[in-house]
Amino acid sequence: MKNFKLIALSLLLLANFSCNNANKSTETESEVVVEDNFSLVEDSTKVSFVAYKTTEKVPVGGQFTKINISNFGQGATALEAMNGTEFSIPVSSLFTNDATGTRDPKILEFFFGVMENTELISGIFKVDGSKCSIDVTLNGSTQNIPLEYSTVNDTQFIFDGVMNLEDWDALDAVASINKACEALHTGKDGVSKTWSEVAVHAEVLLEKKLNSTLL
Repeated sequence: MKNFKLIALSLLLLANFSCNNANKSTETESEVVVEDNFSLVEDSTKVSFVAYKTTEKVPVGGQFTKINISNFGQGATALEAMNGTEFSIPVSSLFTNDATGTRDPKILEFFFGVMENTELISGIFKVDGSKCSIDVTLNGSTQNIPLEYSTVNDTQFIFDGVMNLEDWDALDAVASINKACEALHTGKDGVSKTWSEVAVHAEVLLEKKLNSTLL
């Protein structure tokens, strides 16, 4: 009888030891994984451009004050979160800070106004590894602009690229605005010129959040 009790007690202790070990093993295997998750700060994106006039290539800057953003994703890296982001820019939001108040109406009428379906400039932001670009739809045509980028910090990005309006079949629009602004686009050599090359610039601000996952 004593032997039976001893065996029973041993089995009970063994079972209890096994359960405790199983719980400890579960606790040891459980861990918290913390990951960065990036999202776009609403109404923070800024888009500007530099066009050029005269044969001396004098820069004329401007910006668009309204940018509609959609399909912004989330990702473990900022670029991953931005990949596939769609945007549309009403050309009516053009602002060139012209003191006379005549430049913006001329650009809208004699440049954008002679293009096809260009109330909006639309596009998609693309990321391929460490390379970035945007597909831009303008004048009924969609073309790609490679972008260089730099970072102010891990949540603030600056993108720069160059578009040649010839790629969007927009040389008629270039000729139109050159004619409308002929005197203003004439340099010291007496030649009036509006360049088809336009530098584009964008600033994007993201928000970083930490996501905790229990494994």
